[in-house]
Amino acid sequence: MIVTNEISLRTQGDTDIIDITARVQKIVTDSTINNGIATVFVAHSTVGITTIEFEPGLVADLQKVWEKLVPKNIPYDHDTRWGDGNGYAHVRASLMGASLTVPFTDRKLTLGTWQQIILVDFDNRPRSRTVIVQVMGE
Repeated sequence: MIVTNEISLRTQGDTDIIDITARVQKIVTDSTINNGIATVFVAHSTVGITTIEFEPGLVADLQKVWEKLVPKNIPYDHDTRWGDGNGYAHVRASLMGASLTVPFTDRKLTLGTWQQIILVDFDNRPRSRTVIVQVMGE
């Protein structure tokens, strides 16, 4: 069986990191599926999905690392072509990835003790975002 649901949220942009674990868990809990996998996917080209220990120090560290790896203040051909100034956001999102798959048992995500699912919005302005959660199993 497959159940598909969505999470809608507003982001601040600028490498905004949002813990969506509880929302994904609720979708799994509310499904009629006991064991399987939950795929979390963002249909946006300047957003990524991953897991971290969601605490202020690590959130700040992750934001700093992205600035070092893919700085905002260098020329991007995307910006030259489109003029929207978010070429760095597209590169960051492509490196992080747009999806994550998490197994679950007895309708409970099998995340580690210090592991949360996060959405990272790299864009240069606030946005409305949609996360698609597809639950598959038996």
